[in-house]
Amino acid sequence: MIHNAKIISSGWFAPSSIYDNQYFNTLLGEDVDTWLKEKVQIYERRWCSSEESSADLAGAAVRQAIDNAGLSPEQIDLLVVATDTPEFISPSTASVVQDRLGLTNAGTFDLNSACAGFVTALDAGSKYIQSDDQYRYVVVVGVYAMSKYLDMHDKKTVTLFADGAGAVVLSRCDKSEGGMIGSKLATDGQYNEWMGIYYGGTRHPVTAAAVEQGEQKLKFVKKIPPQINPDMWTKMLTDLCRKHGLEPADIDHYFFTQININTIFETMNRLNVPADRAATIMHHYGYTGSACLPMAFGQWMDMGKVKPGDIVAFIGSGGGLAFGVSLYKM
Repeated sequence: MIHNAKIISSGWFAPSSIYDNQYFNTLLGEDVDTWLKEKVQIYERRWCSSEESSADLAGAAVRQAIDNAGLSPEQIDLLVVATDTPEFISPSTASVVQDRLGLTNAGTFDLNSACAGFVTALDAGSKYIQSDDQYRYVVVVGVYAMSKYLDMHDKKTVTLFADGAGAVVLSRCDKSEGGMIGSKLATDGQYNEWMGIYYGGTRHPVTAAAVEQGEQKLKFVKKIPPQINPDMWTKMLTDLCRKHGLEPADIDHYFFTQININTIFETMNRLNVPADRAATIMHHYGYTGSACLPMAFGQWMDMGKVKPGDIVAFIGSGGGLAFGVSLYKM
């Protein structure tokens, strides 16, 4: 590999409609606010309006990332959309965003690795740049509009999940200039029927009866063991660091899947790294799935926390179960 892929900008977007925990106390007729504050530190979240959908969220984040990179839409060579809440089953959400933003020279595809989608798409986009001189600028966006699939009476899901999008622009660079250090993907497929949206595909097509019974909604079928995330995150990150001659303490910023703050802190403790190196944005945005890592990264970029030369880690996990870890030097 002569070239590497470097993150040169970011963008993020969340809908304007805010739902605080008190809304769910009223909706569900019980106190869920106390548990949400104490256990997961979610205080409010954003949901799409009835007129908004995944392409709207992704388009806003991508437009901001391209602007922040100082590029024109015509300069983008590839757009990769990571989502499991697509605009349509077919065609791709990426084709919609490409058309709306005038990315006239960009190839496109969607990628579904559930909430590990952004790390997976980042890995794919970077390797396009590393392996093929046709690709100079690649945009990767994670988008989530899970509010469209929530059962409003299921407190296990309706109180946690939210909507948003985050994007980065990858640029071709010389290896001496930093960029992607390494990446690792993994899957434990035995959990594929434990959590997800199980209607709408070819196994269970949507029917009037299914809609009436709410089968097309997100469902937690079985409780996933809570130690899976800290176990996998710790091992994958440690192994990746060892492969590239790094220690966890060498990483300046950590961007985790944002579903449980205590899982993040447990992982940081296991890695023997200060907890304040990990971004936590679930407090005001809820759990935004494949969007939460780039949203967290975008917010820290906006605040000037991420500086040239810093090493950043993206650590994601999602239904399937799918996992991904990537390291980049800014």
